[in-house]
Amino acid sequence: MGKVLKCRDVGVDCDFEVHGKDEAEILRGAAEHAKGCHQGVQMTPELQSKIKAAIKDEGGSCCGGH
Repeated sequence: MGKVLKCRDVGVDCDFEVHGKDEAEILRGAAEHAKGCHQGVQMTPELQSKIKAAIKDEGGSCCGGH
């Protein structure tokens, strides 16, 4: 099962979603997107933790599939 990160889940007013096979791929895609669309955003340890926490399994529901 793949992973997905939505900018909105990190508190950004942006409809972008990045999909990947694992966390590392998601983080690379998010970094590329941020360079072009969220210039000036600093990748602090706090923001990186928030991003990692917002990564979800694709196809999962908000309730863990229940």
